[in-house]
Formats: sequence, structure tokens, C-alpha cells
Amino acid sequence: MTLIKPFRGMRPIPEKITEVASPPWDVISTEEARERAKDNPYSFLHISRPEIDLEPSIYAYDRKVYAKGAENLKRFIEQGIFIQDEKPYFYIYKLRMGTHVQIGLVAIASVEEYVRSKIKEHEQTLPHKVSDRANHIDSLNAQTGLVFLTYHANKKINDLIQKGIKEKPVYDFIGDYQVQHTFYIVDNETLIKKFEMAFLELDALYIADGHHRTAASARVCEKRKAANKKHTGNEAYNYFLGAIFPDSQMQILEYNRVVKDLNGQSLKTFLERIAEKFEITHCKSNCKKQEDKAYRPSKPHTFGMYLQSQWYFLNAKKDILSYTNPIEQLDISILQNNLLAPILGIEDPRTDDRIDFIGGIRGTRELEKLVNEGQYTVAFSLYPPSMNQFMAVADSGEMMPPKSTWFEPKLRSGIVIHTLDETNGY
Repeated sequence: MTLIKPFRGMRPIPEKITEVASPPWDVISTEEARERAKDNPYSFLHISRPEIDLEPSIYAYDRKVYAKGAENLKRFIEQGIFIQDEKPYFYIYKLRMGTHVQIGLVAIASVEEYVRSKIKEHEQTLPHKVSDRANHIDSLNAQTGLVFLTYHANKKINDLIQKGIKEKPVYDFIGDYQVQHTFYIVDNETLIKKFEMAFLELDALYIADGHHRTAASARVCEKRKAANKKHTGNEAYNYFLGAIFPDSQMQILEYNRVVKDLNGQSLKTFLERIAEKFEITHCKSNCKKQEDKAYRPSKPHTFGMYLQSQWYFLNAKKDILSYTNPIEQLDISILQNNLLAPILGIEDPRTDDRIDFIGGIRGTRELEKLVNEGQYTVAFSLYPPSMNQFMAVADSGEMMPPKSTWFEPKLRSGIVIHTLDETNGY
């Protein structure tokens, strides 16, 4: 069984890459996407978020939305904005964010190996989001978003990557947050074969980000397989598009929480109940090293809390810590099980509309802003989980709590897509 394969990528022409490349569809809202793309007809958001080209009142999952995405992709191809490589290649994607650098291989990965759990997941998916992405893939006949994958760092693969980046990149540009995106084509047949064999030796790949895209690709594969009496297993729909980085280069930022109210409690009662499980300190006196006393935890089992224009430092008491279960050890679980659920009444953060989640790239300033403007009453900053914790949960077959990991830097969408045409079989 093949774990990954090269593919005939559909890519923007180099002179249009900065106009085309856009944030992933799931990290910005429809309103943000509409604003970003309004003066840019070449933004990939017209393909990944096609509802921005329809009336605001239209239902986000209406069939017209997917039809518009297919229409926009066709337009990009007909106008020569997108071209398809003549042969199957691997690609190398390098990201630089400040001093942080990560370099990974872009390939198509086996749906069958995902189903067999050699490609491991750590996050539960929401049925309506899987259906949305499956309809998007099916309608466009293409996978337009990269699944963010990782693996235990491997010297053989790293050496191959270094060989692959000796050539001149096809793209090199600066995106959001001053992240440098550099993209290379691996067209050397010998190197391509070595990559295939090296990845086949891995015990597993792990989905870091893109669970809904992966599950959607598997659903489309199942549908097309059932409809194809001549199915061979080599068709393009048997694979999904991914960018694969070693765990040693991955960077997880915190995924913070904001809550709309104190669950009917006074401030005094709220703090008293927290004090049963956490040691509380006002950051006015204890957090002098934090810029303007905005508390960003610097070690596990500590939390920042912003409430009524003040930061508090929360340190979990030893008797609430568990070391027997990889999920219970996570700071997100500690906060959920000892504060959000019993004190604030947030039993299921997936469905409770009183809570929202703020990616760490937006910083503690965003938490302050949301509370100060009155949109939320209390905010919590967390220490991010480690790569070892994330992979241990996946290895155990368990699922991380919702909104546990925020990987940075984010991949750009529109750099390369994987078409599911009959001619793109392997």
C-alpha cells in the first residue's frame, strides 16, 4: 500500500501568486472573506468561500454556493490564472515566521490508510462541516485545501527535503503576519521515488489541522468508488491533498477561551468557587514581566483570566491534576473539568453558544478587547499542549477536547490544488 504519492498539481501562475493565495477557509468568517476579496478578483477565497459572490442572505450550504465555487474555479482556469503541471510531482513548502522555520512535503495521501488509521486523527468532526466540505470537493471536482499533517521527525526524510530545496523556488512571497511562504517543485524522478519509499517506512502520519477536509475526502472517495464499476484504487479520488511537516518543526500556540457571562453568579461567588480548585493571584502585583500585565501562561497547569479590566493568575492545585490519562493531563481538560463546566455551566463547548475560541496568534490583546467591549464577560488564556501530548492522544485512539490546538504559521490556500479528473489518476 502506498502512503503518499506525487500528483499533477493545479497551481497559480507565478505572477499572480500573491493575489491568489489566501487564508484557509476555516480561519476567517464569511464577512472577513468578503471584505478581503472585494477588490481582488483573483483571490482564492472566491473558490474556497464562494458564498462571498452571492447575496448575503443565501444559506451557507445552499447548492448554489458550491456551483458558484465550481464556476469560479473554471473561470480561473480559462483565464490562465491556474495551470496544471504536466507530470505528477511532489512539492516542498517552506514557512518562515520570525525565527521559526518549518519545511514540509506537499503530496496526496491515501484515503485507505486514513480509514485504516495509519493516518491518525485527534479531533472529532462535526457532521454538517464534513458534508459542507464533501459537497465542495464533489462540486468542484477538486480538493482545494491542504490538510496539515505531521510525523515523527526522520533524518532520511529531512535529508531528502534539503536536496529538494536546492533548486530555485517557484513561489516566494510574504503573507499575513509577515510569514514568508516559499514553494518548490520536486520534478527529479529519483528523488520522487525516494520520498515515496521513505514515507512508506513511517509508522504513522498525524492530522494536525484539517480533520473535516480529510473526512470529506474519504466520503467523496466512498461515493465515487461505489459509482465506479471499473474502480481500481488508482483514481485521484482515492487520495487527499496534504502538506506534511516533521513534529520537531511544528509550532502549537494556545487556543484561548472567552465566555459571555458568569452563569448568574456574583464576582465574589465566582472567585470563591475558583479558589477551591486554583490558587488565584491578581496580576497587578504578580505579573510584572507580562507586557502591560496581560497574562500569557509560561508553563503547564497555569492560566490567565481577564475579568472586569483585571488579569488574574490561576495555578491549578495538585489535587485536581491527573497523570494517568493523556487527555486529562491537558490544560484544556483541567480548565474545562474544573471551571468551565462546574462553575460556568459550559458542559459541551462544541454546542454551547456562550463560549467562543480565540487562536493564540491574536494574542491576549484580543481577549482584553472582547471583554472590554462587552461582547464577553470573562476570558481565559492557556498554555498550549505539546506535540508529544497531541501525538500521544492520537496514538491512544482518543480525541482531543474541542479547539485544543492552534498551529502556526498557517498554510495558504490556493498555492496548489488536487483535481479529481479521470486524467489525473495515478
